[in-house]
Amino acid sequence: MSANDRARADAVYDALLARAGEQWVQPRVERVGRILELLDDPQRTYRVVHITGTNGKTSTARIIESLIRAHGLRTGLFTSPHLTRFTERILIDGEPIADAAIADAWDEIEPFVGIVDAELEARGDARLTFFELLTVLAFVACADAPVDVLVLEVGMGGSWDSTNTADGDVAVLTPIDIDHVSRLGSTVEEIAEVKAGIIKDGASVVSAVQRPGAEAVIRRVAAQRNATVAFEGQDFALVDDRLAVGGQLISVKGLAGSYDEEYLPLYGRHQGQNAAVAIAAVEALIGAGSQAIASGVLTDGLQQATSPGRLQLVGIEPTVVVDAAHNPHGARALAAALKESFDFDEWGVVLGVLDDKDAAGIVAALAPVAAHVFATAPSSDRASDADRLADIAEAAGLRVTVHSGVYDAAEAARAWAQEAPRRAVAIAGSVVLAGEAVLLAQEEEWKPVSGA
Repeated sequence: MSANDRARADAVYDALLARAGEQWVQPRVERVGRILELLDDPQRTYRVVHITGTNGKTSTARIIESLIRAHGLRTGLFTSPHLTRFTERILIDGEPIADAAIADAWDEIEPFVGIVDAELEARGDARLTFFELLTVLAFVACADAPVDVLVLEVGMGGSWDSTNTADGDVAVLTPIDIDHVSRLGSTVEEIAEVKAGIIKDGASVVSAVQRPGAEAVIRRVAAQRNATVAFEGQDFALVDDRLAVGGQLISVKGLAGSYDEEYLPLYGRHQGQNAAVAIAAVEALIGAGSQAIASGVLTDGLQQATSPGRLQLVGIEPTVVVDAAHNPHGARALAAALKESFDFDEWGVVLGVLDDKDAAGIVAALAPVAAHVFATAPSSDRASDADRLADIAEAAGLRVTVHSGVYDAAEAARAWAQEAPRRAVAIAGSVVLAGEAVLLAQEEEWKPVSGA
């Protein structure tokens, strides 16, 4: 990586940041479709696995990508948000896109950005946004690579998300819960309606276990689209999961085969369930759900799977894990995993959330495992005040201290953990905080464990 390429890539990110941010969303997928049309629709040059849901999207996407790559296919992966650097959002063959490649892709699309911006402004509409242009960048970069398959995570929702300009051969739905109510709806059924919008005509649909209302919506939309549909627990399942060093051994009944005691280097039963969904999605993509994944391919694909910022072990002595849990559903999964996957008596939880999240729900979900909450705030203009978060934790009967940032909070938590045996630290509450913690662990050399 040359300094010049790094500077070019950073300039691309600066140009994106000058746009309306990721929280600015409107149902305007056709605007992205317009610039893609001018670029000769790069998103139609490869097969697509499209992923939506409320929780588990990124982990599931990363496992799917790893399994597809293990088949010898060239892969692209588009996820959001990033932990430390924006190039993490676009992976080519499992690695963050090269600075030169992202800069070259920007050079391709930039002339057309001005054309579409002008058309939008002439109609009184806002210019293309950060996420809309990042999506276009991912599509172009993957076409240039070129990739065989793009594993594509939605930004928000589904039907009107900018990623929905691609036609997914396989539509994957992870668990749907209440989140982003101001944009997606206040009931699970309303949210499911938006998310089911990624289902395309004749596609294969693979879904995690859903609440009855969400399942009914998915089945109805799939029928309307003449799409096949498979649900976890009915058509495929995680049969067993057992703790193993650095992760777990899982047994999965897939759509076309059974896979026993496969090693998955990720913690938590929910990650085993994500892997089951991923296996079914890959069976649907390769072999139309009628061909089992070869044993060696599956083993390699699962063993190479990573999910940074999701129950990631970043330090030992004391043990420190980082998780992006940013809503009650994610926090419940984290709390369960801390009990099931680790052998500690007390957890200190460094907690920082964004102000549009259900802080009370997150605290309530973590309360059963949190011996001490170290309240702080992520480095974001959307961060919830640490004192307000502390008040919520105290009202839940938790012991709380307030800290000015992740560094102070993490140091206090690690010192607390070292005061007594069988204590450990979890850092959670937002992707922003998770990213800060991962960087801090690297800088401070908390004895990170390779491959965690």
